[in-house]
Amino acid sequence: MRAIMMRFGATFGLLLVAVGAQAAQLPDFTGIVSKNAPAVVHVEAKYDGGKSPSMQLQGPDQSGPDQQQIPEILRRFFGGPMGPQEDPAHTSLGSGFIISSDGYILTNDHVVENADKVTVRLQDRRTFTAKVVGSDKLYDIALLKVKAHDLPTVTIGDSTKLKPGQWVLAIGSPFGFDYTVTQGIVSAVGRNLGRQDQPYTSFIQTDVPINRGNSGGPLFNLDGQVVGINSQIYSNTGGYMGVSFSIPIDLAMNAVQQLKTKGHVSRGMIGVGIQNVDQDKAEALGLSDVRGALVRTVTPGSPGDRAGLQVGDVIMAFDGREVNTASDLPPMVAATAPGTECTLQVIRDGKSRTLKVKLGELKGNGDDASSGGSGTSSTSKLGFSVQSLTDDQRDMLGLKRSEGGVVIDQVDGRNAADAGLRPGDVVLMVGRTKVASVAQFDKAVAGFKPGSTVMLLVRDRSNNTAFVTVTVAKPDSE
Repeated sequence: MRAIMMRFGATFGLLLVAVGAQAAQLPDFTGIVSKNAPAVVHVEAKYDGGKSPSMQLQGPDQSGPDQQQIPEILRRFFGGPMGPQEDPAHTSLGSGFIISSDGYILTNDHVVENADKVTVRLQDRRTFTAKVVGSDKLYDIALLKVKAHDLPTVTIGDSTKLKPGQWVLAIGSPFGFDYTVTQGIVSAVGRNLGRQDQPYTSFIQTDVPINRGNSGGPLFNLDGQVVGINSQIYSNTGGYMGVSFSIPIDLAMNAVQQLKTKGHVSRGMIGVGIQNVDQDKAEALGLSDVRGALVRTVTPGSPGDRAGLQVGDVIMAFDGREVNTASDLPPMVAATAPGTECTLQVIRDGKSRTLKVKLGELKGNGDDASSGGSGTSSTSKLGFSVQSLTDDQRDMLGLKRSEGGVVIDQVDGRNAADAGLRPGDVVLMVGRTKVASVAQFDKAVAGFKPGSTVMLLVRDRSNNTAFVTVTVAKPDSE
């Protein structure tokens, strides 16, 4: 028994040593917090007459038909006052951080958007009225200025060096609890949330707990440098669920310089509409990899048009950087200054080629893309029939004669229905061939054999233009 107890004691001792060694390897955040907390501020925005900002609740990409079935929502957070003295409908709370000792402060645009008065409070309880120097809705960045000198500042880091698995921490005011510190790791970098939500931002994804009032606060690395601005979380409850997103500080500081010098942010633009490449489209296009951005529209006279881009091209790289999905391209282009000459690697007709494009300037909230007689075909091997477009139909759909097109009259095949095709959709191209009549459509599809995949350029009933793929039905399969 004594021998057993001695062996147990030795084993337990080794276990304690192992646990102690592991604990010693965990980071100590106290130094980062004590050094940087004085430069973090509490931001309060007030709105007269109930003119409060609207909270944006969005999914990662609401362009598809089934988005209402997705329960998760992206939330940009506003806090509410902690006491009864304020009307929460007229006040929003957030966080921010001082980037220069003469009073420049960085926060989110959605924290101060349309505010009548913005105040910031420092850790030493000093309060200042802040002026909104400039803001950018697409990057969700706002630059504030207070009249003060010798203020504590943060150190700006390099967000391009972040890697998944690295420790990070946030300081902010969740639910009005000032200077709350939370920590976690980088879950992913270069995360794009889709066309409808900041399409020109590649976010840092972390598991750092972020809640109401954290918006606009800093995200620090272990060197005590700011690498991001905490902005959004992914949630179906309205509270933190382990997935949060931060705006890379490199992107934010580029915007800051532009806001200081010219009062607005300029972004590069090619002038093409793009979509993802899936397995069916890759096969139809003869691609060896299922990646890239498929060009579905080219704006006439745009930089992409002048560079020779064509509908059906697949953009594989922008200025030497790989484009794996369609959402990869807009942030790359937008972050490049207008007027810059860049290279595009594209696949066309199965062959790689390089194009030179001189970027234009994105306007407004920007979409990087900027839609005869009658006669009916018999139900084609694709599972639907088409008619030629009348002049009245063209006018109603906003289609020029030069765009061609035939309108779907009836959908009888399961493959066509599964592809999302409906009566009233307009087929503009079959593969890379434009079709402007029933005869041209029938000729274009005639060469496809049962089981093969056909790519169609379609203008749908909502006036959206996109490529879809339909598999040619085998006998008796539909």
